[in-house]
Formats: sequence, C-alpha cells, structure tokens
Amino acid sequence: MTIRLPFGGFCGTVAGAAAIAATVAVAALAQGPQAHAQVAAKVESQTRPNFGLLLDPPTRSYRNRGSSHRRYDYRRHRPDWRPDYPTHRPGGEEIVLVDCGGNPGTGAVEDAVRRVRPGGTLVIRARGGACVGWLNIDKPMTVIGESGFDPRRWANNPNPTLQAPDGLPCITVAQGVRVEIRDMVFASPRAGDAACIVGYGAEIITNRVGFRHAGDEAAIYADGGLLYLRDTIIDAQTIAPAVVADGAVLDAWEVVVSGAQSGMELIPGAGQTSRIVSTTLKGTNAPNAFGPRSIGMIVRSGRDYGRVEIENTAIVGYVEGVAIEGASVDISNSRIGRSEKGVVLYNGELRLTDSRIRATTVGVAAASGSAVIVNNVFSSVREVIYAEDRANVQARGNRVYSEYVCRPQFRDRYRGRYEPYWRPGQGWECALGSYPRDWWDEEDGLLGVEYYDDGYSLDGYDRYQRGQGWYDRDGRYVYDERYRGEDRWSRGGGFWGR
Repeated sequence: MTIRLPFGGFCGTVAGAAAIAATVAVAALAQGPQAHAQVAAKVESQTRPNFGLLLDPPTRSYRNRGSSHRRYDYRRHRPDWRPDYPTHRPGGEEIVLVDCGGNPGTGAVEDAVRRVRPGGTLVIRARGGACVGWLNIDKPMTVIGESGFDPRRWANNPNPTLQAPDGLPCITVAQGVRVEIRDMVFASPRAGDAACIVGYGAEIITNRVGFRHAGDEAAIYADGGLLYLRDTIIDAQTIAPAVVADGAVLDAWEVVVSGAQSGMELIPGAGQTSRIVSTTLKGTNAPNAFGPRSIGMIVRSGRDYGRVEIENTAIVGYVEGVAIEGASVDISNSRIGRSEKGVVLYNGELRLTDSRIRATTVGVAAASGSAVIVNNVFSSVREVIYAEDRANVQARGNRVYSEYVCRPQFRDRYRGRYEPYWRPGQGWECALGSYPRDWWDEEDGLLGVEYYDDGYSLDGYDRYQRGQGWYDRDGRYVYDERYRGEDRWSRGGGFWGR
C-alpha cells in the first residue's frame, strides 16, 4: 500500500531550488578572485615599462626603413593577402602550360603554380588577353611567357602576359627560393601600396622581361637575397624608386628604368658586390615639389658596409644623379645628365673615373667621406667640385665645359694688349670649344632634349692661337695683321708705337 504525502512535491521543489542556489553561490565565490586577478594583470601590463624596447633600440637611422617596419610586409598590412606557404600542394608536373587569357578570377594561374613540381617550369599563354592572378611561389621553378618578349620593341606597347589583381602583387617569392622569369610582360596598373614582384631572401632572375607598374611603391622589391635583372625594361609610374634592393645583392645588366621619380634604391649588405652595368635610368626631368627627393641611384647605409659598382650606365633627368649615404661606390665609364647635382657624397666612399657629368649647379658635392675623382668631363656646372671640411677629395685630370666656370681673365701683356688666361681649378682645367653632339645624344638627348652647347667659346680665340691679334681689357678681340706671333707683344704697342 502506497502512502502519498500531501506536501511531498512542494518540499522536493524547495530542495531543488536550494541546491541550485548553492551551486551558483559556489561558482560565484570561485570566479570572484579570478576576475579580480585578471583586472589586476591587465592594469599591471598597461602601466609597467617596456624594458625590452629600452634594451633593444632600433639600429637604423630615421632616414631608412627600420627593421620592425617594412613597406611590403603584406602579412602585417593585409593578413589575407598572402597565405602561409606550407599550404601549397607540392605538385608533381615537370612542365605546366596554362592558357588563362581573357578569363580573370578563375584561379587558373594560382592552381598552375601548385601543380608544378620543385624545379619545374610554368608556361603562361595569354593569347586571349592577359592572365589575371597572383603567383605565390614557395618552391624553385622557371616561369616563361609563351609569346616571348623583345625589349627592343618596347615602344610597340606589347600586350601584358600577366596582370596583377588590384592592390595585389604579381609575384611573391618565399625565402630561399630561386625563381627564373623569362619572356614575360607584367602589368600592375592599380597596384596601390603593393609592388609587382616581391622577394624575401629569395633569388630572383629576370631575363627579357617588361614591367608596366602604377602605384605608390616600387615595381620590384627584394628584401635580402639576390636580384638579377637581364634585358629588363621597367616603366614605373610611382614616386617611389622603381627598384628597391634592401639588403639584397643587385646585379643589373641592360636594364632600362623610366617614369619613376627615383630610379633605384640600394641598401647593400656585406659580401658580394652589387653591380649595375649597361643600364639606363631616365627620370621625369622635373623637380619634385613633394614626396622623396628625385634621385637616379641612391645608395644607403645598412648594418653592413656594402659596395656598389656602376659601369657604362646613363642616369638622366633627376635632381640628383647619384646619392651616397654610407657605402662604397665605384662609378666608371658612365654618364650623368640633366641634373642639378651630379654626384652627392653624404658619407662613405666614392671613386668616379672616366665618366661625364652634366649638372646645373655642382658636379660633385662631398659633405663627408672620401672621394677620388679622376679623368672625368663636367659640363654646364657653376661649381665643379664642392667639398666640406669633413670630406677628403682627391681630383686630377678632369676637364670642364661651362660658360660659367670657364670664363677667362685678361692681363696686360704689352702696352694695352691683353692676353687671356685661366686659373687652374682643383684637379680640373677648362676645355674650350663646343660640347660634342654625340656626347649630348648619349646624355640629355635620351630625354628628347634639343642640343645646347655648354662649352665656352672665346671670340677670336682660334686666330689668337695662330698668333694673330690680341684682346683689350674688356675681353674684346682685336684683329691685327701687321704684327704676328711674339712680335705683337714687342712692337707697335701703346700711344708711342702708333
């Protein structure tokens, strides 16, 4: 027989509620100290000094990009730009041919990179229009354009082989990876703050490659590693340098750079010497009213004291032709034209030999450091060599064509008959006569500027050198047939000889 209590259900309910309340109270007591501990830790982390920052200050000057900030670090700027390299499939095909022209957004180029085995070849065909994509390369390979590219026909506006998506790079190369690129034309018309080719400690080789880049940053950026440019044309519409080698070894041969406010920026590292040979850098031929200075070749200092060699290279159309800030630079058999300052040595070492420099203000300006200037030709300058007290300059065998520097002085030789003479300069002497036109064509003529004679020609000087006539005290030539040679200085002079 079952006995049911009338208040059993109510009592059970009260007991259950009491149990739940007790559980909540225990949980609150358990979480109370922890919550207070978290608040205290947060306050302490915000108020304590960062001794790590004090012990490890930045090592580069304010003029350079610090090691903690990289303009091209896409992972920090846009984490979704660059996926992790290990996510790529290893691939197993020796040669992969992709035909993606005129069909953007399919991911065909990106998938083709994954299919190529390490050391393989990717052939890009763009018969129906440029392929649109971003090659994120994490293994050694060769990238070839199927249609080929001839740098000598750049004026014919060749169609691009690969075009970068808006705001993204054309190619990124992982650290330690070697990539060779041939017969390609890259286009990044709306790059924004992305470079077209970016390498982080990689080895990048371009051969018969063209670039059409428009954005806020460089067309090619190499952060460490090696950068080899061969038969490469770079048209970069940007206020940044067209090529940046930050701690990388740059080896350029037969490279043409145009459109950018600055040509190349090098921060050489220790070890192998960077070499620029048979290269042409053409600036905008206009002074910049904003942004960084317009410099054809700027060599900055890094943690290591690097070395750069420039040979048989033309640098025209920049405010400063070459600027050196703490490195060793050797310039030989080169031309610097259409500039305000030819070469500026802020610090470091400069050796300038067998070259031609045309500048409107000064040929070589040395603020500090050491400079050796031998067997060069300066033209159009108002001052050939300027050196401050901290600079050590050695100059010899240089010639100057300038109507400002090479105006002679006149001294009385015999009874009102004057002869011209030129005071010797610091390691230079004036070259009289017209400036050669063929030299002009290799300098300012590259920018389409009409010929202008920078040389100083003294009226009647050719006859004077043949022994005919003399000059008055105002420098006017006086022709006389009666007395020739040395007789003009000893006979018939002055009032009593007439």
